[in-house]
Amino acid sequence: MEKILNHVELLSISQWDQAFITLLRVVLIAIVAWIALGVTQRLIRLFRERLTRRMEDREQVKRAETLGRVFRYIAAVAIIVFAVTLILSELGIAVAPILGAAGVIGLAVGFGAQSLVKDYFAGFFILLENQMRQGDVVDIAGKAGLVEEITLRYVRLRDYDGNVHIVSNGLITTVTNMSRGYAQSVIDVGVAYREDTDEVVEIMRKVGVEMRADPVFGPKLLDDLEIAGVDKWADSAVILRCRFKVQPLEQWNVRREYLRRLKKAFDAHDIEIPFPHMTVYAGAARDGSAQPFQVKSPEAGARAQ
Repeated sequence: MEKILNHVELLSISQWDQAFITLLRVVLIAIVAWIALGVTQRLIRLFRERLTRRMEDREQVKRAETLGRVFRYIAAVAIIVFAVTLILSELGIAVAPILGAAGVIGLAVGFGAQSLVKDYFAGFFILLENQMRQGDVVDIAGKAGLVEEITLRYVRLRDYDGNVHIVSNGLITTVTNMSRGYAQSVIDVGVAYREDTDEVVEIMRKVGVEMRADPVFGPKLLDDLEIAGVDKWADSAVILRCRFKVQPLEQWNVRREYLRRLKKAFDAHDIEIPFPHMTVYAGAARDGSAQPFQVKSPEAGARAQ
């Protein structure tokens, strides 16, 4: 009897020791994974900061920041998956059948979630080909706004009204980037048909020179005002087109400021800025003659009554 009790006691102590060792290994794996995750994230961030210090182009800096976030994400996923696999092995759970089942399930899910797979592939090539970066203003999938975040699955935009748009990468077929390198601020100016277009062009050019010399707006302009000339004859105005070559994302500010200054210059030179007109006919006889159109004043109407 004593031998049996001693055997049970030794077996119990052995099991507790084995469980403690297993728990210790699991905790150790979790700690090492946590440390590796922190070190990896820090190393990627330091490497990105070291690269960006040597970059003078702001666009390259934004691209490095975007790629740095993607690499941190990939590294975190890889470390977590590896740590979970080791923990399952320590707990006595066979990993090979789980990986095999996961492969089969992944294949089935892949057929059912083709759009999701398409999002990830499209996101990878968007980042690889540097089509857009965080901080760019783009037009994608019918939505336009400032790029706040780019992941392998979606792009998050915020438009001028503050609305947030989440666009899946699989829906992006064309990217219109309005902040790459430089921008063109295209401005259409309408004047009345009676105005001398040569005089109007001189006033437009003078206002452009003043903006170029302005300490606030001058640095935003990369070149002098380019005047294309008369662009078209509209219903009630002659349209003259011009443009500034400006810093990225400054095309709208420059356009608003130029129109503000040009309005003052037109007012000072009595240049008419037209608006739609309406001509009223009193009617015509068969021979083409028309009766004069008479407008009665309110006083005349009151006397007639």
